[in-house]
Amino acid sequence: MSATEILSLNPKRVWKHFYELTQIPRPTGHMEKVTQFIKDFGEELGLEVEQDKVGNVLIRKPATKGFESTKTVILQSHLDMVPQKNSDVIHDFLNDPIQAYVDGDQVKAKSTTLGADNGIGCAMMMAVLEDKMLNHPAIEALFTIDEEVGMDGANGLEKGFLKGTVMLNLDTEADNELCIGCAGGRDVNITFNFQPDTEIDKDDIAYKISLRGLKGGHSGVQIHLGHANANKLMNRFLKEVVRDYEARLASINGGSLRNAIPRESFVVLTIPSHLEDDLIDLVDEFQTQFREDFAGIETGISFKAEKTDMPEFLLPVEIQDDLINAVEACPNGVISNLADFPGVVESSLNLALVQSASDKIEVKLLVRSSSESRKEWICSSLESLFQLAGAKVEFSGDYPGWQPNASSELLSLMEKIYIEEYEEKPEVIVIHAGLECGIIQSNVEHDLDIVSFGPTITGAHSPDESVDIKSVNKSYEYLVEILENLK
Repeated sequence: MSATEILSLNPKRVWKHFYELTQIPRPTGHMEKVTQFIKDFGEELGLEVEQDKVGNVLIRKPATKGFESTKTVILQSHLDMVPQKNSDVIHDFLNDPIQAYVDGDQVKAKSTTLGADNGIGCAMMMAVLEDKMLNHPAIEALFTIDEEVGMDGANGLEKGFLKGTVMLNLDTEADNELCIGCAGGRDVNITFNFQPDTEIDKDDIAYKISLRGLKGGHSGVQIHLGHANANKLMNRFLKEVVRDYEARLASINGGSLRNAIPRESFVVLTIPSHLEDDLIDLVDEFQTQFREDFAGIETGISFKAEKTDMPEFLLPVEIQDDLINAVEACPNGVISNLADFPGVVESSLNLALVQSASDKIEVKLLVRSSSESRKEWICSSLESLFQLAGAKVEFSGDYPGWQPNASSELLSLMEKIYIEEYEEKPEVIVIHAGLECGIIQSNVEHDLDIVSFGPTITGAHSPDESVDIKSVNKSYEYLVEILENLK
């Protein structure tokens, strides 16, 4: 990575801190290094630093002269990033730095997620804390942990930790949008338990089937784009090859994270040797079909078969059939839209993972909805479907949505500033993704006036992630204007 390129971008303070964050491994669940980095940063500035029991870091900066009586403002971003990479790339997210680079008007990473979600928000907060010339109210800079899987930092936020009554979340991903609400979510965890079948026909041969090259992406904000789901596509093939070609399933590994649209799926299966040529032809036919079905949406679908070593065991026939039928019947993608916000998704479902081990198969889904009632309904439907297939169904990671506040004083101020600065109205939105705002509000013992905004990020949760350079400058200047006008 060319540090010189990154560090020469404006605003320099923001990009300096973002570069520093790219050098610290920070996938969800591995926060020790980055939280220590943030604590050291605050202490070096001589500011008050606290860390709560769950691991969130809070840095307090006193108000500057003339702002002593202004409401304390909370700045909030999450420290963790989604660790996604292309399958042909060697990258250890626990040890290797992100290889960011400048590509025209974007900053990207080499074949991995960039971590601009939400590293740019953290970097903007650090720049505000470091700037001694900026006029502002008292600031509480809250760096939360483990947002991407379970929102553990926000859920574990201690009562009384925050005193501020105005909050700016910096995790929205389009620089012309002000977000005032978001969907809640729940994980659905499904398990098929079995005793492996070790009787394999001596005339069978084994093949590895690989599905690659899908776009994937954020399972909330990009779910409406219709990107292909690798688990659904692979299952479509499996249903036919099992039904018509006497195939047996040995293993399956599809998807990687519950909040990322699955981009890849890999299967090992056996088939009678005399049907080998038919299998090759069928895989080619499905590749053609997948490309036709997703023309204009997916551009790089690769579906290949290669001979492999015989497996030691197979899935029992009844488990194999139950899994295939259940995944085939399982909904995926947009379920409903919001009536009050045309074109905005209300409820969705991401069939995120289908992964097998020697004695079980795990299927993981993420349900999102702005409606608690509809979230319950979708989860109940999934429970019925997979229980009928003989699987164990459990729920976890439930978090509430963030309800819009149409009379927000903060929103009115931010709209006014935006119009004055950019001579156009910002788009006020409700986002179909899991911002931490609603959870933080539920863990604070007083009302918060909250708005979320940020620079333009595309391809979040995938190796295609990029952040628009000019939008970072715009968002930081906007943040400064907001702070200087909070009276």
